[in-house]
Amino acid sequence: MTAASVDSTPSPSNTRPEQPADAGEIVIIGAGPAGLTAGVELIRRNRHIRVLEADPVYVGGIARTARFGDYRLDIGGHRFYSKSDEIEKWWHEILPNDFLERPRKSRIYYRKHFLEYPLQAFDAYKKMGFWFSFTAVLGHLHRKLFPIRPERSLRDWVTNRFGDKLFHTFFESYTEKVWGIKCTEISADWAAQRIQGLSIPKIILRMIMPKGTGPNVKTLIDRFHYPRLGCGMVWERATEMIREAGSTVEMDRKVSRITLRDGRVHSVTCVDATGLHREYPCSNLISSMPLRELIDAFGDQASANVKAAAQKLKYRDFITVGLVVKKDDCFPDNWIYIHDPEVKLGRIQNFKNWSPEMVPDKGVTFLGLEYFCFEGDGLWTTKDEDLVKLGKKEIEQIGLVNQSDVTGGCVVRMPKAYPIYDDEYKAAVAEIREWLKTIPNIWSAGRNAMHQYNNQDHSMLTALISARNVLGTDDRDPWMVNHNAEYIEERRIPRRMQSPAAGS
Repeated sequence: MTAASVDSTPSPSNTRPEQPADAGEIVIIGAGPAGLTAGVELIRRNRHIRVLEADPVYVGGIARTARFGDYRLDIGGHRFYSKSDEIEKWWHEILPNDFLERPRKSRIYYRKHFLEYPLQAFDAYKKMGFWFSFTAVLGHLHRKLFPIRPERSLRDWVTNRFGDKLFHTFFESYTEKVWGIKCTEISADWAAQRIQGLSIPKIILRMIMPKGTGPNVKTLIDRFHYPRLGCGMVWERATEMIREAGSTVEMDRKVSRITLRDGRVHSVTCVDATGLHREYPCSNLISSMPLRELIDAFGDQASANVKAAAQKLKYRDFITVGLVVKKDDCFPDNWIYIHDPEVKLGRIQNFKNWSPEMVPDKGVTFLGLEYFCFEGDGLWTTKDEDLVKLGKKEIEQIGLVNQSDVTGGCVVRMPKAYPIYDDEYKAAVAEIREWLKTIPNIWSAGRNAMHQYNNQDHSMLTALISARNVLGTDDRDPWMVNHNAEYIEERRIPRRMQSPAAGS
């Protein structure tokens, strides 16, 4: 089963009440990859839609491209690769002449060392030393003989497959930075979904076999496609297409109320930055808003149990500090993972290495420093100028850039970037799903709407299926898109997908 596969086996528990025919306006909550993919699918079938986006400026959600003067900043780099041919085709239909083919390079920074990622035998041995390598192998063998049982947490899952030494070195610090909780409190489901397919034997084989002949390892492609003006370029074009078709994408529309009538969604009410409320009647609703907020919008129309379940869902937020650096070439990576516990910094993006056109000045580099936090905590509420100072200090501390070379900076906050997989989330999502199944004209699509740590292509597939459910051309359940399948990205880009501008 492929990464973007869908279980099409009918299941009585997924059956919804029969929907009456209705050609009225379809409302979509959220102008991220899921919402806009659903929107494009519907306008292509001549349906009138209204997309409601809470952000006052940007479309694209976590795949947006923000701007700082003439510089472009992506909120998390999104490599445009999918095992779904349909998604690959969709991207290139939206932007037929605007994809570049880019080389992939990532490293891990850990205690003064920059290690190649994926790990390379001689590189790791040279930088970490014989004793580290020896004890890492012993730790792996020990856990093969004496695994942790039962396997409940991310720590258990990773330690059983890699050993204690590698867990503490390459997983523990970075993972706890990302999620803000101990690895023992994160469900093993997250590891099974995101690290599936990666193993010590595969890594070793890749180290010793000629390039291109080793086994596939998840997320380890060596080249990928990227829009020349950032990943948000796709979603800006999708927005234009929806508007050109006579439908609407409205910004600064935060959902405050969803009203049911006769067991169906009747309308969606939004509030803008001025406090003005607007109500939008709808025939069908596709939601990509966070699941917790969706249930909050129903108010007392949802049962006490469903509301209690929604409050158990948690999210992780992050901040990107953009730094303008007076250097042509700071380092060759697309991004670097910061595993060192001595700095708060979690990951660094080099936007010029995603696409040179994101940085218009040839003698300048634009970096994105990512800090993971909770909305409202001390880091989130820190003043922008102090966050820029922190970024300058820490990037010098790890030896990449001198503070004196930084000529400007900006801050972008991204709430609810990642749904948290803790001990309570699975039962809570199940409770909410059962209630949503009783409402025949609402569909969920995307990462936060399903509380699943989806990749961009998976979110898009759930949106396509939701839109086709509305159209009556597909009866599969979007929740059954196989989010646990491996996202193996070793395959090279097909020749037919290569852009004339590739490699420029």
